[in-house]
Parts: sequence; C-alpha cells; structure tokens
Amino acid sequence: MDARDGAFVQWLSQAQIAEGRLTAEQRGLLQQAFAFRQRCGDDYYSSRLLGHFLLHCNSGLKVAQIARLVGISRPTASHQQGVSSKETIQAAHHRMAGRPHGKLLPRYAGPIAEFILSHADATRYDILDFIERTWGVRVSTVALHHFCKKFGLDRATRAEATAPRPSPGHSPAEPRPVATPPPGQPVPLPPPPFSPRGRNMRGRSC
Repeated sequence: MDARDGAFVQWLSQAQIAEGRLTAEQRGLLQQAFAFRQRCGDDYYSSRLLGHFLLHCNSGLKVAQIARLVGISRPTASHQQGVSSKETIQAAHHRMAGRPHGKLLPRYAGPIAEFILSHADATRYDILDFIERTWGVRVSTVALHHFCKKFGLDRATRAEATAPRPSPGHSPAEPRPVATPPPGQPVPLPPPPFSPRGRNMRGRSC
C-alpha cells in the first residue's frame, strides 16, 4: 500500500466508513472524490462543491457519511440536499464575500417587489445580488426574510394572495331540518302523486 492509498483509507476511517462494505462503484467514486480533495484542497469552496456533488450523484452513501467526509455537520448536509447547483455557488459566494453590512430601508420595498414579480424563478441570492447592484448594500438572508415577510413579499403571503377564493354570491345552501317523529311512532310515508292530501268535503246538491 503506497502513501496515497494509506491517506485514502485514513480519510474513509475518519468519516467512519468501512472500506470493506463499499461496493466497487462506491469505492471508485470515493477514490475520485479523494483525488479532487487532494488536488483542490479542503477550503470552503472545494468542500461545498464536493459535498454538493456527493449529495446529488446517487452514490448510495448516507448523508451523515458524506457530512463527515467533507467536514460539515449532519444538519448542514441535510439542508444542502434541497439546494440547486446555482444556489450552492451563490451561497458560497456570499459566504466568502465577507460579513453582510447595511440594512434594508422601507423605500426598497417597491423595487424589490417589482423584481420579485418580474423574476418568478429568482432565488433569495438573486434578490440579494439585485439589492447590492441597485443600492450598494449587502444584507444577510435572515434580514431579507424578515423584510419580505414584513411587506408581504414572502412566498407564503404571495401564494395566499393569488389563491382562488370562493365567490360570495354562491354560498352553499344550508340543509333543511328533517322532522323526526316521537319515539315509538311509525315514520309517516309521503302521499302518492296526484292524490288529495285531506278529506274531500263535497257540498250538498240542490
């Protein structure tokens, strides 16, 4: 076993992955992932890209195993499962660009609303980029979430506003109450069609 194989086995051991339980495909995949890590390093960008790839390539590995391989927590890896490649790169860019500063002002609500309505598939990072380009302000995703919720620009509020509502003139008719006879008495049957409902009192003929 050369030094490269020894480092690979140690990498798997640190992630609590038994090499003997891996399939041939999994072992080949992890060998290439290890080569990527050796070449590109374990910085935030490289780890984020490698973790995103391993989470979405149908490797058959558990999320906790992938988290230990790239050096992140299990909840973080689980959250990244539902993130697209575009959002992964945007998140890495915002993470490495430095600490957010500035704040969102009420006068930003109109242009932000226009941008959201004209870009239906925009992510939160697209909105942050728009804010930075327009006003030169960098804010966090948490600040953006609270701002959108305050002005009714969050997804939940917009979905509720555009949901179809029942017409007020077509309210469902209330069911008529059905009279029930006292206990012990038979239920009266309806009269046959075209039959008199009471006694026919004929007058005397003159």
